[in-house]
Amino acid sequence: MATGASKMLSEALVAVAAAGGSAVVQAAGTDAWTGLRERVARWFGRGDEARERVELERLDRTAGVLAAADSGPGSVRGSSDAARVRDRQEGAWQSRFESLLEGLPEEEQELVAEELRALVKEYAAPASSEAQVSGNVFRGPTAFQVGDGGDGNQQDNRFGVE
Repeated sequence: MATGASKMLSEALVAVAAAGGSAVVQAAGTDAWTGLRERVARWFGRGDEARERVELERLDRTAGVLAAADSGPGSVRGSSDAARVRDRQEGAWQSRFESLLEGLPEEEQELVAEELRALVKEYAAPASSEAQVSGNVFRGPTAFQVGDGGDGNQQDNRFGVE
């Protein structure tokens, strides 16, 4: 077992995983999809072409599920049903990003997380002159929010008793 596998991820690593999940869902069906899809598959594959192919298939399934949710009978992008599907897909991808990071030795986690940060930043929607929220994830009594104002702003809110 890798040395980082037995420890929980830091809040910063969880936030970058959340931003990765958001990026996958937000890019699906857009002009950015092809580039992000390939970069995410390479990130997961870590040089293993067979694993990259598996990730490409998984990403394609995600895009298909999101497209069906957004264009199904009576569906409107932004509807509550489509939003639930998007939230589930975002959470699933966040979990996948977290799992890969958790499986790495601690000394590699930050390096690989930085690759993911760069990927997310490259494919993020263009920022206006004002800061924008690029990732907003709620998990139990905690909400993570990653801003895209160019300053790497991150907010971590905890609700209830710790």
